[in-house]
Formats: sequence, structure tokens, C-alpha cells
Amino acid sequence: MPNPFTRRYLLKCLTSAAAAGMVGQPMQGLWLPQGETTTGEQRGEIGRLAAAFKRSFSVPSLSIAISRNGQFVFDRGFGFNQGFRFGNVKEMGPTDMSSLFRIADVTMPITSVAIFTLIEQGKLKLSDKVFGSSGILGTKYGKSPYGQYVTDITVDHLLTHTCGGWPADATDPMYKSNSWDQAKLIGWTLENLPLGNPPGEHWAFSNFGYCLLGRVIEQITGQPYAGYVQSAVLAPCGIIGMRIAGNSLKERAPNEVVYIGQYNEDPYKINVARMDANGGWLATPSALVQFLNHVGGSGPIPSILKAETIQVMTTPSPAFPGTSVAKYARGWMVGSGNLWHNGSFPGSTTIMVRTRTGMCWAALTNTRTEPHDEMDTALDGMMWNMVRSVPEWNA
Repeated sequence: MPNPFTRRYLLKCLTSAAAAGMVGQPMQGLWLPQGETTTGEQRGEIGRLAAAFKRSFSVPSLSIAISRNGQFVFDRGFGFNQGFRFGNVKEMGPTDMSSLFRIADVTMPITSVAIFTLIEQGKLKLSDKVFGSSGILGTKYGKSPYGQYVTDITVDHLLTHTCGGWPADATDPMYKSNSWDQAKLIGWTLENLPLGNPPGEHWAFSNFGYCLLGRVIEQITGQPYAGYVQSAVLAPCGIIGMRIAGNSLKERAPNEVVYIGQYNEDPYKINVARMDANGGWLATPSALVQFLNHVGGSGPIPSILKAETIQVMTTPSPAFPGTSVAKYARGWMVGSGNLWHNGSFPGSTTIMVRTRTGMCWAALTNTRTEPHDEMDTALDGMMWNMVRSVPEWNA
């Protein structure tokens, strides 16, 4: 299938409205206590904003969660509209706070945190090489000797999208040959897609780079990627129920929404499970907000990483292009004290944000439109408008 990403889209969606904001599984997680309540007028305004967004982009299902200082202040699922003529509406069912969504690239901060837990344990360094005789993965994948620059790639290059190639464009290997497993895909990529730049010098958003980080985690821990993340990252956040998505409608998890393709996209013709570390997780917005609250801590919630680790993880890459305040760090967009990441592939438009004022939120949908960046920017803007509709939140 044609690759859904373009470099223009990725750069625009990663640096758009989040930067502008700076000017059946009830046990998905041990939910934070509900904090202060909103007024009826404020809830009505939040609902109006959600309805306008859904109407503008033909969104059947939208789910959001918001916390302030470690306590949930709003969470709600806005279910499908019976007027939509997408798929089997009866099978879709209503959307509530237990509904699971594919989170796409919002997976990357989760993978980054997992990598930094290993760094804190002394099992990994950012400077560690990934391939070759001295690399973590050695010559496990593909045929050696490797092509130019491959053995120069470090863990840090993968985290910062500066490995020198494998961008999320029409050549993105993550969308090639759905029948291949990760090992065959990685081997083929190493043998057939040479790097165009020395690692560390050129920024290009790379799904494949984060797929490799998943394999680094497996090699270091001796555990499957998902298993390590669940035990070392999600469980300490009090999150259960998150899992790697299946590919087909038949592989849909309990309480998972149905994804709706627009403009001839088919959400069930991509290998999401193979994207585990770069885009494979299923989650509720509430679970993502819990994760955000534990990254750095919030109110009474302790951080799952040390302060010095957070500082390194959120330091921008000097190779990120442009002069915008918003920059890409290590698995996160950062700027003016805010952290965020968005996600998009067929059937999914997602975002999660942690602000410098102690607010965290996530918004997940089950569709996307063309052009992708317009819906992405609108989802981010909708959430900023929602939190600003309650002055007491101090967003």
C-alpha cells in the first residue's frame, strides 16, 4: 500500500498546535482519584468542542482524559454518531472510557521511557552501538559486512531519529510486505536500504528506528518487548490492560473500537503488531494520562524516572531542523516546558500532552482524514481549547 506519511506531514504535525499551545475492561488502570469538578456550562462547552471536531472530520469515536496535578478532572468517550455511513455501525458499539484505541506514534514515548529504565539500571548506555561485532544486536539481522554507516548507529541515534536514513516516507520499511516478521523485515532493510547520511547529522522521523529500539530492549532484557514494557513501565504506573494491537478485525481486542478508513485507506491492511515499539500499543486515554503523570511525577504521584534522566530524555536533538521553539528530543516533542507526541496512521489520529503547569491529557480517535496534518492539528487545538474553557485549570 502507499505509505501514509510524508516528511512535510510529519514535520508539520509534530511542530503544530502542541507548540502553539505554549504561546468491557474497567481495570485498564488504577485510575487516579477524580479531582475538582467542572460546572455544567464548562462541560457543555467541552462537549460542543468535541461535537464540532467530530463533525468536521467525520469522526465516529473520540475519547479524551484530562488530569491536573495528578488527579483526573475530566474523562469521557464521545461515541459514534448513528448518522455516519462507515462500516458496520452496529458492530462498533458505543465509546466509553474503557474503549481501547490504537495509539500509533504515541507509542514512541513509551518505548523511550523503557529504554531509559534500562539506562538507569546500568544495562544500557546512549552511546552503545546497535549493530556489528561491538553492537547490542551484533550481526543477528541481515548479512554482514553491513553497508556504510550502519555499524556507527548508536541507541541515541535511534531515539533522536538521527540514524542517517530509513525515514517515514514512501520508502518506509515498516509498511513493506505485511507477511514478513520483524527479523526478515530488519534483515531486508539492512541489505537493501542504505543509509544516506552519517548518523547524528540529519534528522528524519523513523518508524523503523523505533522498531529497532524494541529489539534492543529484547536483547538486553531477554524478554519480549511488550512484556518488559508492561512490567517495567506500565505496572509501576498502575496501568493494566494495555496490549499490542492485532492487525485484522477478527483480532480485535475486547473493548477495542473499530477503525474507519477514509479516502480509500484500510486500517486492517497494515501490520500494526509488527510495529510494536514504534506504533503498536492499544490504550485508553486514561491510561496514557496515568503514564504522563508518572513521567516526572505530578502532585502526589512519584516519577518512575530520576530527574536527571528526565532532563536527558527531554533535551532536544541539535539535528532537528528549523528554528521553532518546538524540538524533537528522545521520543518526545518538547518546548517551553511542555512534552507531547501525536500519532497517525490509517484509522487512527492520536495525541498526548504534558504541560509545564501540571496538566496532562490524551485524545484518541478511530479514523483520520486527508490531508492528515489538518486533522492532527485540529485534534491538538481542540484539546487546548477544552482545557482553556475551565480557567481554574490554569492551562
